[in-house]
Amino acid sequence: MNEALAMLVPTLPGLLVALPVIGGVALGAIPSLRLAAWLNIALAAAGFALALALAALPFGVNGLLHIDALNLPLLLLGALVGLTTACFSAAHLPAEGFTPLTGRASHAAFQIFLGAHHLALLAENLGLAWVAIETATLASVSMVALHRGRAAIEAARKFLIMAGLGIALALFGTIVLALATQPLLGGEASLSLGVLRGVAAQADGRLLSLAFAFLLVGYGTQAGLAPLHSWLPDAQAEGPVAMSAVLSGLLLNAALHAILRAKTVVGLNPASLSPGALLLGLGLVSLLLASMSLWRRRDARRFLAWSSIGHVGLAAIGFGLGGAASVAAMLHLLGHSLVKTAIVFAVGRAGRRDLAGLAGLATARPILGWSLVTAMLALAGLPPFSLFASEFLLLQQGVTRLPWLSLPLALGLLLTALAVLRQVHAIALGLAAPSAGTNLPPGPAVLPPHLVPWMATVPVHLHLLLALLLGLALPSALYAVLAEAGRIAG
Repeated sequence: MNEALAMLVPTLPGLLVALPVIGGVALGAIPSLRLAAWLNIALAAAGFALALALAALPFGVNGLLHIDALNLPLLLLGALVGLTTACFSAAHLPAEGFTPLTGRASHAAFQIFLGAHHLALLAENLGLAWVAIETATLASVSMVALHRGRAAIEAARKFLIMAGLGIALALFGTIVLALATQPLLGGEASLSLGVLRGVAAQADGRLLSLAFAFLLVGYGTQAGLAPLHSWLPDAQAEGPVAMSAVLSGLLLNAALHAILRAKTVVGLNPASLSPGALLLGLGLVSLLLASMSLWRRRDARRFLAWSSIGHVGLAAIGFGLGGAASVAAMLHLLGHSLVKTAIVFAVGRAGRRDLAGLAGLATARPILGWSLVTAMLALAGLPPFSLFASEFLLLQQGVTRLPWLSLPLALGLLLTALAVLRQVHAIALGLAAPSAGTNLPPGPAVLPPHLVPWMATVPVHLHLLLALLLGLALPSALYAVLAEAGRIAG
């Protein structure tokens, strides 16, 4: 028994990747939407169990995959969001108006996305990480187009074009990075992170700087960073609720993680441009742009997408600063994903796309309305939720280390918070809008009626509870992992 367990342990990272991919293929062949929905939940639950098992393993490299403090928190987060999204999706599936064919495609693309997301985080090889992010992007594009309306097809086309450009830039940056280190490896190119870090200090700093610039803009596209960010509001507005949740909660994090891996290589070369400064600059532009754009949004999901652009920009500022700010940025990524997906679920449950339609929701539907109000307060960065702690630490680090950063950083945070609080006021105290659902014909129910409210609301409350706990009392073990992640990120 012990020998069998010892043989199984090294395969856990591979199983975390392979299980959803194989499951996604199987889901595409299952004609019953009800069976497919339950299998989708079972696969996500098994993935979460595997991610928890990974947390018990020692850090290290296992072939093309590795586990360390930088990817482990994001893996656990991704597996949790995958599970809660699968549960919510099963409850919300009739409102999406899917046919049996599009419902199967949705489940299949969702699981393939999860497998690619996990691979992007676990990959020890930058080439493999590129393949994983490309796969996750294509799965996301297919989900955006599932409603097959003109707006959905146009959003998917825009997503595909801009993501394709970003992926191409990232590929070019990956090739240049390999070429920069090739002379130091006896003429053999390698994309292993360990090998690259071993020779980065002696490599050509100009080539490394060029590689990072392309990687930053390329993966920055998938991360929602300016200037190639405009696909995100359209994609999040037109896709299914499950797709909106994984875009905001997972894809952006995975792409930013790829940038950080490149930063750990390029940052070792004293002759290269500072990757932290480049990342900080792009993050600041994204934060300020989002903070102003939020005031002009009328669609709820577009509003949330612009909020994601700002929050990822804020995390990029923290990683650009490095040190303690990187720890705060890691905490910010966790808190943002938990809170944003909770809001996506609540807005999807409300059945309204326009922000004006959410007015008075706390009066018309108290449990859902006040849950949404609470989540929006957390998104605004109010205590005691984790986003308050991370934003406070990021602002403190910015003011202390780069005094000139204090004004634009504080301005971006203030404008973002006020834009969110304006919507909170309408939801909590506004007059109730006439009820309205989606414009799509209802699809077949896949869950027993008594389970639907639980599957739809428990994910919202669970995410908010975790965000609250991270803000009130960060466990010492988790803090130690985040501190190590900050050290790795630089």
